[in-house]
Amino acid sequence: MTIQAATAEKSDRLHNILRDMESVVVAYSGGVDSAFLAVEAHGVLGDKALAVTADSPSIPRSELRAAQSLARQFNFHHRVIDTFETHDPRYQENNPRRCFFCKGELYSRLLPIAEEEGYEWVANGTNADDLGDFRPGLDAARRSNVRSPLCEAELTKKEIRELSKELGLPTWDKPAMACLASRVPYGDKVTVEVLRQIEAAEEYLRGLGIRDLRVRHHDRIARIEVDEQGIALLAQPGVRNSLVRHFRSIGYTYVTLDLAGFRSGSLNEVLQLSRKPGTAASLQG
Repeated sequence: MTIQAATAEKSDRLHNILRDMESVVVAYSGGVDSAFLAVEAHGVLGDKALAVTADSPSIPRSELRAAQSLARQFNFHHRVIDTFETHDPRYQENNPRRCFFCKGELYSRLLPIAEEEGYEWVANGTNADDLGDFRPGLDAARRSNVRSPLCEAELTKKEIRELSKELGLPTWDKPAMACLASRVPYGDKVTVEVLRQIEAAEEYLRGLGIRDLRVRHHDRIARIEVDEQGIALLAQPGVRNSLVRHFRSIGYTYVTLDLAGFRSGSLNEVLQLSRKPGTAASLQG
């Protein structure tokens, strides 16, 4: 079987899964996976599919606007609700299971919608590749009986991008995006003020045309991760000087460029370190 045929078979499998679900509330962030799932669920189930986006300080305003725009473009049922994970002291303390509390808050809002409005299931955009990463949010999904149709169909990120492109989804080549709290090192408190500072810093970099980026927040230090082209751009004296001025204006004292470049989940590197013999294991919890 060719790769293309295998992807088509998985796509058919996804359609059958959604059909069997009968009705669903999709946790829709506007990222590659959840956007694809929302469009596919609407295509299979029509009015029996509802995409719901959680709005909180951990989500950039630009991401919320993009999610709303895509819902209008593809005409699927969409709703924005407030979530309050930033009020939870367990989330604020920012241990490695922060995502468990964040997703737990999300599902505690979605499940009542499904129950009260007659949807059979709540689903997320977890894909087959996600199972090999450290993702406490998956534990929250299991405990809440939230399904992952893309994972059930064994669709990988690459395949979802290919299928999204075929559907004409503008998200097909969208860079990976995690919530803003993922920029804060484990153990450092997550506050609304910190999240807004990170958002302002990243929006500035996007304004320079950089797509793959993170601003890691180390108190008064901003550690910038960008791709190779971004590193070359930010190293230019004029760009560098303007960048430093802007970052200082939003509260950073020191502005650094990580020479290892952009990589998703770089703050999990400390977890891998903690598992090595002779190193502290306090962050494994």
